[in-house]
Amino acid sequence: MSRTVIAALALICAIASPRAQDFSAEDLAGRTIERRAVETVIWGMPAVNTDLMLQAMIGSAKGTPNQIVYWSRLPDWKNQTLTPNPDVIYLMPFINTKDAGPMVLEIPPADDGVINGTVMDVWQVPLEDVGPAGVDKGKGGKYLVLPPSHSAAVPDGYIALPSMNYQGYALLRSILKSGSDADVAKAVAYAKRIKLYPLSQAANPPMTTFVDAIDVVYDSTIPYDLRFFQSLDRVVQIEPWLPRDKLMIDILKSVGIEKGKPFNPNAKTQDILKSAAREAHALLESRYNGLFAPYFDISRWAVPAFPDYLKASQDGFSDPNAYPFDNRGLVFTFAFFTPKHLGEGQFYLMTVKDKEGQNFDGSMSYRLSVPANAPVNQYWSATVYNRASHSLIRDMSRSGRGSQSQGLQKNPDGSVDIYFGPKAPAGKDSNWVPTNPSGQFEVLFRFYGPEKSLFDKTWKLPDIEKVTAQ
Repeated sequence: MSRTVIAALALICAIASPRAQDFSAEDLAGRTIERRAVETVIWGMPAVNTDLMLQAMIGSAKGTPNQIVYWSRLPDWKNQTLTPNPDVIYLMPFINTKDAGPMVLEIPPADDGVINGTVMDVWQVPLEDVGPAGVDKGKGGKYLVLPPSHSAAVPDGYIALPSMNYQGYALLRSILKSGSDADVAKAVAYAKRIKLYPLSQAANPPMTTFVDAIDVVYDSTIPYDLRFFQSLDRVVQIEPWLPRDKLMIDILKSVGIEKGKPFNPNAKTQDILKSAAREAHALLESRYNGLFAPYFDISRWAVPAFPDYLKASQDGFSDPNAYPFDNRGLVFTFAFFTPKHLGEGQFYLMTVKDKEGQNFDGSMSYRLSVPANAPVNQYWSATVYNRASHSLIRDMSRSGRGSQSQGLQKNPDGSVDIYFGPKAPAGKDSNWVPTNPSGQFEVLFRFYGPEKSLFDKTWKLPDIEKVTAQ
């Protein structure tokens, strides 16, 4: 070893050692808790996301597990889930097999309507898609969600969905034929043909309970404070430890979450956890800004997903050499739902910046020109969300416009101009989406029943452009 290297190492030791010695045992313990708490937030995000939706069902909509929360009209801003779709009738059966045993979810055939959706476990790992893009292929079917380590034979006529967790839910959408009041009512009536009941009562199924959330504030936005850890503790107390997550047992214990014990951190630890939650939020937000790799060569629209996470989750994290929970954590800061087969039932593109690369400012006016012949066999829509919370902007009269919006104006060539801003351009109210002038926003473009020209990119969506308010 050269004298230069030895001198350099000596200098490093001289600098580093006093710093390490400056920390007391208490300081070091606190720093360890904070580091581990940051990782806990990222790792626990999808389960907390699910639990917060369940708690909103229980607290705001007055429902219970093994019931179906739904919206009896098109959702407005009171649906404070993450990037929800305001152009479909939403239904979310929340499933718990711990006491009830295997649960049956019956999806009706696609005759008077269409159900599009996915059944997931508490970690939002997809068990299977349902409806025309799912296993039943539009014929309808009885999906049977099985609890962990279920060994009994599955009766004939059921589509078995083994789960490693007791809790889960399905995100189901009843698709509209148009945005008219009559077609909304038909979509609701069709959706209520869905059934949820224990397999043990299949011979004489009880009536399914539907809990209407249309007029309550259903808030499941992510709280980056002590409530995050309280939510995660609820999940840990119910669910078995999965082999892939056993490393987290001691990490969670160090932040006060331990199976079979109450979560009751002292005041100092609470302050550390709150600080860690804020740091995790900042870290995730910085990564979110790097998510948007352009899908087209002409604009900034991007697929709001990570290929590594989608592959891992769709395979049930079966690859022993891959566990992308960093990207998984990021996904569930702004979304709820993982499809089993992305692109078959729906496809998404998102943008957070205008054509000039600037963040969308709610006090400014913008235009999106949607080219003619959009590649969908159901509908398309553009929806605005609060950039800070990834939820619908509160107190707005509407949240988006789409091909099924009543009164939507088309241009002579078949294209459609959608406007975003605090005021509607003159004569364009039916094509306008209001924004909050005191905040930033983001836009999600949905393709339901996506077609080939979207994937081969012969049809392209241009950037949203800033315009002078009229």
